[in-house]
Amino acid sequence: MSTTTEGTKEAPAAVEVKMIPIYVMGKRYEVPDSLTIMKAIEYAGYKYIRGCGCRGGVCGACSTVYRKPGDYKIYTGLACQTVVEPEMYLTQLPFYPAMRATYNFHNLEGRPEEIYALYPELFRCVACNACTKVCPMDVEVMDYIAALKRGDIRAAAEISFDCIQCGLCASRCYGEAPQYHIAQLARRLNGAYLAPRAEHLKTMVANIETGRYTKGLDELKAMEVEALKTTYQERELEPATAGDDWTPKDTRYL
Repeated sequence: MSTTTEGTKEAPAAVEVKMIPIYVMGKRYEVPDSLTIMKAIEYAGYKYIRGCGCRGGVCGACSTVYRKPGDYKIYTGLACQTVVEPEMYLTQLPFYPAMRATYNFHNLEGRPEEIYALYPELFRCVACNACTKVCPMDVEVMDYIAALKRGDIRAAAEISFDCIQCGLCASRCYGEAPQYHIAQLARRLNGAYLAPRAEHLKTMVANIETGRYTKGLDELKAMEVEALKTTYQERELEPATAGDDWTPKDTRYL
């Protein structure tokens, strides 16, 4: 910060905020042009009751549909990630009401035919790729649908790994298939029946079942808030370069 005379500092220059018009549910509002759609809607006076989860682009709760002036296209995005533009028309989709099959997961065996029976609309896909184009996470939606048509559940699970269940793919599907629900089932089947078992996970489950952590958890639950904060802040984190022989110094909760 510059000075004009010794010991006297200039006041910081005021930051000029550019205001732009947007339309929320058809009503015009003036908002700062640097805000995300979510913050802009809140700036306009709306209170988010639903459709605002993590606010970091990973939960899929804030699906948004909008149109730009003079543009025939309908655009989509996540309200917490998409920055407002002048004259955009906005509406929110707290969730997309796509059909979700009902099933008892423990009765499944991890076979492609089970997915086909639960979601026969899978085969209504016309390979238009609209689902992929609309995905805010750049998931190759049409590719994992194609993998499932071939019966490759593992490939579908891997391709759809970044899916955040926002439902925007289903909103643009000509075959009216709930791709994101189908992908979720594929990942569940892959994890339960097809992926190799992790030995360290088996060990952890056994530790939980035998009550290894019960005493430590009870101690944590009995702590006052400030003591709990201190314990959390002073905890020892596992080093990023830890070898197999690394053990924590604080073993009270192990």
